[in-house]
Amino acid sequence: MEIDRGCCSANGGSCCKLQVYDWLDKLFLGTQAKDIVEVRFKNTRKDYYINVNGLKLRQGDIVAVEASPGHDIGVVSLTGDLVGLQLSKNKATLINGEMRKIYRIARPIDLEKWKEAISLEYETMIKSRQIASEFKLDMKIGDVEYQGDRTKAIFYYIADGRVDFRQLIKVLAETFRIRIEMKQIGARQEAGRIGGIGPCGRELCCSTWITNFVSVTTNAARYQEISLNPQKLAGQCGKLKCCLNFEVDAYIDAQRNFPSSSIRLETQTGFYKFIKSDTFKGILYYVDDSDKTGSSVPLPIERVKKIIDLNKKGIKPEMLFDPVKTEERSQIKEFKDVLSQGDLTRFDNPDKNRYRKNIKFKKNNKSRTRGNRKFDKTGVPASKIESQKITTNDRKQKTINKQQKTENRKQKTKE
Repeated sequence: MEIDRGCCSANGGSCCKLQVYDWLDKLFLGTQAKDIVEVRFKNTRKDYYINVNGLKLRQGDIVAVEASPGHDIGVVSLTGDLVGLQLSKNKATLINGEMRKIYRIARPIDLEKWKEAISLEYETMIKSRQIASEFKLDMKIGDVEYQGDRTKAIFYYIADGRVDFRQLIKVLAETFRIRIEMKQIGARQEAGRIGGIGPCGRELCCSTWITNFVSVTTNAARYQEISLNPQKLAGQCGKLKCCLNFEVDAYIDAQRNFPSSSIRLETQTGFYKFIKSDTFKGILYYVDDSDKTGSSVPLPIERVKKIIDLNKKGIKPEMLFDPVKTEERSQIKEFKDVLSQGDLTRFDNPDKNRYRKNIKFKKNNKSRTRGNRKFDKTGVPASKIESQKITTNDRKQKTINKQQKTENRKQKTKE
């Protein structure tokens, strides 16, 4: 039976959820956290334990650790000096003010009981949902995790508000005969526990490296000028994508010197309104109000500010671009696909002459020369063609001679 604990490999594979690359593996810093080990459990749950017995542990080892009550089974995900840096941003669970301990490397008996507990998780989740629906509770039980010794189970649920599940806990304890622990999680945490592939083609950030979920608002999309389409902005959890916050700070810093987009530019030809901007190139695009075609005019930020200052003074420039400074248009560099990599039909019409040899053709002459040798249209030397003609004539003559000999033999036999 396969063990599903957030990793497709039994020996610390690369697809573990919230995996940490140990870049201090071959370095020794002598930190105080050398006896502390990071242990991962189902999906994204991790915790830190003290190796009091001095066991030689490596990533991927299955160990029995202290729990309350009893013991739990987990997989070692990180050892060495890097655990101390992880502890600085993640908190360890304490019992009576002390860090929990690692008892031993898991024995075959521990593994058998652990596998039995894992096999019961799905059935327990389905049955607990049915019980919760009978009590008409506004909650959804998303996952169940059994403890390694099969004496306790954690029920992860999602709810919009507070839920009175005291009666539910009594029924669950009587039904499954275990200790019950209810833990509320959000929609983002549920998506991280389930996992999946995002629209970018990579694994979900919440299941690979994000541990602290920051609130995401539509202002992040407005700063980056992304269309406010809820179907594109929402992730698999149904909320706004966490990646909208990744580049917001860079956009805000770049847009500090930008003029207000609500200000219209006034020239002698008419009014121009703002439609879009290229933030990092520093280019603003304006369109004429009276132009029905909607063709946009790109302007640098300095020119836009200058026109706004002139309009405040009551001066209307003749045109958007300054006729004296002809370099303004040259400063605006549009993207050019030189290699035609963005063309979808680049493989439909391949260049037939790409592999053709560079041979000089003579005008009004069917043959072509290379040095002193004569060549045919196909590029074959004339001497070789003549030899081929001689060989074909010889073959024809031989076949004719054979036919005559056979006819002579037939006549002799008749006589």
